[in-house]
Amino acid sequence: MAQDDLDLFKKELGDVKRIKNDRVNLHQPSDEPSLSQLARQESAVGRKPSHDPNYLSTDFVEPVEPNTWLEYKRSGVQEGVYKKLRLGKYDIQAHTDLHRLTVKEARDEVFYFIKACVKRGKRMVLITHGKGERSVPQAVLKSHVNHWLQQHDLVMAFHSAQQKHGGLGSVYVLLKKNELDKQLNREVYNKTT
Repeated sequence: MAQDDLDLFKKELGDVKRIKNDRVNLHQPSDEPSLSQLARQESAVGRKPSHDPNYLSTDFVEPVEPNTWLEYKRSGVQEGVYKKLRLGKYDIQAHTDLHRLTVKEARDEVFYFIKACVKRGKRMVLITHGKGERSVPQAVLKSHVNHWLQQHDLVMAFHSAQQKHGGLGSVYVLLKKNELDKQLNREVYNKTT
C-alpha cells in the first residue's frame, strides 16, 4: 500500500515546477557599507582622537522587561509629532538590526548609526534590538538601547514600534535636524540665528 501512495504522490507532483525564493535574507551582508560603517570610516580617516568619541555608557543600565514599551520624549517635541512617531506614521528612512551583536558592538552601532543618519539628513529611523526573552539576564540589549537613546544628544524622541515594524523588539527614533536642514528651514521661514 505504501508503494501505491508513493506512485500516486509522484504522479500528482509530476507537473510541479520549482519557484524562485522571493524572500530576502535580512542578515546577509550587503555589498554596500551600512551608515554606521561609513561614519566609523569617516572618523577613522580623520585625526585619531585621544579618547573614545562614543560617550554612550554601559556602567549602570536600568533593566527593562522584554515586554516593556520603550518611550521617551525630550522637552520641545510637540505632542502631535510624538503621537505620529508612536503610531508609526512616519516613513522609516534608515534601519539597523542589533541581533547577534555584543553590548560593546551594539553600543558602537547605535552611536555611529545615529551620527551618520543625522549627517545625511535622515530624521526617522528604526533600531531593532530584540525583546531578549531568551537571554540571561533578559532584555540586555533592549535595556541598553533604552539607556543609550536617552543619552544620545541627537535623539529627540523614541517609542517602541508597531507590530508591523517589530513591535516590542524594535524602536522608532526621531533624530535632530542637521545643520543644513536647520539652515534651509531658517531661510524658508526667514529666521535668523
